[in-house]
Amino acid sequence: METENNPWKTLNQETAYENAWIRVEHHEVLNPAGNPGIYGKVHFKNTAISIVAIDAEGFTYLVGQYRYTLNAYSWEVPEGGCSIESGESTLAAAKRELLEETGLVAADWTELGEVYLSNSVSDEKAVMYLAQNLSQHQACPEETEQLKIRKLPLKEAIEMAQNGQITDALSVLTLLKIPALHLL
Repeated sequence: METENNPWKTLNQETAYENAWIRVEHHEVLNPAGNPGIYGKVHFKNTAISIVAIDAEGFTYLVGQYRYTLNAYSWEVPEGGCSIESGESTLAAAKRELLEETGLVAADWTELGEVYLSNSVSDEKAVMYLAQNLSQHQACPEETEQLKIRKLPLKEAIEMAQNGQITDALSVLTLLKIPALHLL
């Protein structure tokens, strides 16, 4: 990110709500024009992780689940969270999440980059990974996850991201990073 002087001035900050995953903050501010205003911020206590796993035949794996917040079913790449406070590395979290959700273990990992998912209201950061040289083990999803696994050609998953069948932002971003690696 470019470094610029911050034109915002925080006058007061209060926590409106907090749980194990997020903190919602209310800020009283002076905006860039110098006028008083308010700003709401959602602070994420975890870094989001996403993984595109590609096997030797060029197939990838999507995870389907019902998303409570959307009241809708969603197909996504394997995703999860990396505990910032615990000191867990994003790579360790990616390995854990891939095994947990799909039962896959990868011998080769490539970091695809970092993104911020909704920077107008939150500080949620995500790190994207490519996993290759896969072996199948037993999946162990969390009790909050009722998952379906879909194995499909990588090209088809990318097309799903391009045509709106996959709507999860982190999944779309991660899948669309793959063609630049010339893996199709």
